[in-house]
Amino acid sequence: MTLIDKLFAPASQGSDIKTEVLAGVTTFLTMAYIIFVNPAILGDAGMPKDAVFVATCLAAAIGSLIMGLYANYPIALAPGMGLNAYFAYGVVNGMGLPWQVALGAVFISGCLFMAISLLRVREAIINGIPRSIRLGITAGIGLFLAIISLKSAGIIAANPATFVTLGNLHNIPTLLAIAGFLLTVALDQWRVKGAILIGIVAITLASFVFAGNQFHGVVSMPPSLTPTLFQLDISGALSVGILNIVLVFFMVELFDATGTLMGVAGRAGLLKEGKLDRLNRALLADSGAIVAGSMLGTSSTTAYVESAAGVQAGGRTGLTAVTVAILFLACLFIAPLAGAVPAYATAPALFYVSCLMVRELADISWEEATESVPAVITALVMPFTYSIANGIAFGFISYAALKLLTGRVRSVTPIVWIIAAIFIARYVYLGSE
Repeated sequence: MTLIDKLFAPASQGSDIKTEVLAGVTTFLTMAYIIFVNPAILGDAGMPKDAVFVATCLAAAIGSLIMGLYANYPIALAPGMGLNAYFAYGVVNGMGLPWQVALGAVFISGCLFMAISLLRVREAIINGIPRSIRLGITAGIGLFLAIISLKSAGIIAANPATFVTLGNLHNIPTLLAIAGFLLTVALDQWRVKGAILIGIVAITLASFVFAGNQFHGVVSMPPSLTPTLFQLDISGALSVGILNIVLVFFMVELFDATGTLMGVAGRAGLLKEGKLDRLNRALLADSGAIVAGSMLGTSSTTAYVESAAGVQAGGRTGLTAVTVAILFLACLFIAPLAGAVPAYATAPALFYVSCLMVRELADISWEEATESVPAVITALVMPFTYSIANGIAFGFISYAALKLLTGRVRSVTPIVWIIAAIFIARYVYLGSE
């Protein structure tokens, strides 16, 4: 047996080395957009984009390596969409906190996530959260990303009378963003691998011709990581309060990671009686990547649902994830190209991701108002208050209140009462801050 056979045992899963590597390439192509999108989003929080680019590639590589070597699952990790938006627009721009404090909060949430994984209490927490709230959170983050992406594309703009209005559709960048979105959706519908990445690259190339973008080359040595490396402010995050920031990071990370792991594993046929054998190892890989990413200088790292593309291509073992890790490390040398990608080129990718997330609302039990209403409240409050935290809080509070008022207390798990009480206490003592 070769070393690869001993580490990953692809034959035992009905696969082989060639299939696993090709599956890793497929997964990478579907999620490589994050190396362009993440620096753009965290750059809006005042973080140095070049350093964030390096941190993004390293965090994705480290997380995917741990998942592949330790958990032996074909699931890749990278800084998560939605979590980076909450980091930049909710915590830093919304609350006015330094990005170093936000990194500290990510670190603490990662440690908490690791603790519940080690203590094996994750299952109790996840099972105690109503499915409708989970669906509402996913859809709400999608709507939140939609507002951000439409603003970046120039499709919507501020208006003092109506708060928001249609942007200037005569702007070349706006027209390019619209074209990029249509191209991305069409390519994805035709099942073209890497459709999101192709859309970003296509609009970036068009921006050099039609929008005056400047080209500074493709390949170079990686930029310095020093501006973000170990810059997290843990004491500052603790002084702000666990309830204000860390709880939201922790909860979204928990739902995102568990849902993605179970979903991708199910598609790969790796579930046994609905359970994942090495789920705890996978969650430890996820939480370890969050901690490592915060020290490098990026928002929370999580399992990527795009891993399903690699599974579809035949990936069944950790060799798929290791392949993704190697490709992310190779990306460190294309920093000039990443820096040339304008916001209106990544906006279509964000908007398409948001469309995919909002479809979760279709799975809500609409006939039961005490389930559907809190889910919708969760989803709508996020974009309308420009805060993922407020959406989650209002969702839990409304869920508990409606169950109490309709005499359905017994159907509510203790964890819901606890979380609702925590959020009520937050608003009582901290107001809307």
